[in-house]
Amino acid sequence: MGRIGAMHARNLTDLETVDKLVLFDPQPGRADTLAREIGAEAVADLDTLLREVDGVVVATPTDTHPEMVRRTVAAGVPTLCEKPIASDVPAMRALIAEVEASGVPVLVGFQRRFDPAVVELKRRLDAGETGTPYLVRAVGQDAAPPDFGYLPASGGIFRDLLIHDLDAVPWLIGEPVVEVYASGSVLVDQAFADADDVDNAVVVLRFAGGAHAVLTGGRHDPAGYDHRIEVLGSVQSLAVGLDPRTPLTSLEEGGPQAGPDAYPGFPERFARAYGNEMRVFVEVVAGRMANPSPVRDSLGSLILAEACERSRREGRPVVPEPSAGGPAVTAVGEASS
Repeated sequence: MGRIGAMHARNLTDLETVDKLVLFDPQPGRADTLAREIGAEAVADLDTLLREVDGVVVATPTDTHPEMVRRTVAAGVPTLCEKPIASDVPAMRALIAEVEASGVPVLVGFQRRFDPAVVELKRRLDAGETGTPYLVRAVGQDAAPPDFGYLPASGGIFRDLLIHDLDAVPWLIGEPVVEVYASGSVLVDQAFADADDVDNAVVVLRFAGGAHAVLTGGRHDPAGYDHRIEVLGSVQSLAVGLDPRTPLTSLEEGGPQAGPDAYPGFPERFARAYGNEMRVFVEVVAGRMANPSPVRDSLGSLILAEACERSRREGRPVVPEPSAGGPAVTAVGEASS
């Protein structure tokens, strides 16, 4: 019942399709406190929870995800697990094989697949409304750096921050990535270098069809949290993440200006996505909707993240191993109005 778990719990209480919400946290009193706040029920152990529910959301520390998923799958309970389901490729491949053999739906919590504007962008790309994609540009900037104590266990900027774009952009294009180039620098704080990481990075992806994507990520934007995706195509160009709260100032007369209501962080920027994620998950649990974020797709994003890290360290383009492409999966969720 940390920040993400509590947010998911509150979003679930807003859904009329949920009859009962059960909470568990190994820290004494944590689940009880939140349960009283939102009208849920707290239980003393995970086994009790698994006997009482139709679906489970895993929002535990990353290193516990494989164990948690194995337990939920063994109980036959559909699961949504925060990313990543495992911290390295061999462990993830083994877990994917077990999940797929079980037949139990397991969704990976890449919230951008549930963001209404991104869902609409996916629909238009699949419908050919942009024409041939020429270039994708994605920007991901944290408003403030993470706690420096978190850095050694974060997996690095590609596995922690940019992995969301390494999932979303290939998913949007629907083609395998055939080449990766990445570069990074330490510009924000020496703590990133001390953790053998960087705090600003650029990634170039080349897709099988010839299109490119340029992804940029940074750990500090004093104007606010910023995430945008732009697709430039042969028919039209489209963007998500440009709205009155985007922390970007135009120097053109009448252009958008960064205001005092800029997004302070990802929970606020993706509030609609997180709410929609829970709605879609409940529909998957009920058997009324297909899994829009299966575990095998998450393998591709981790393979790309590891290829980025290797490219940065070796200073050269890298060909990612197989399973790194985005399948042409139709987006599921609410489109933007």
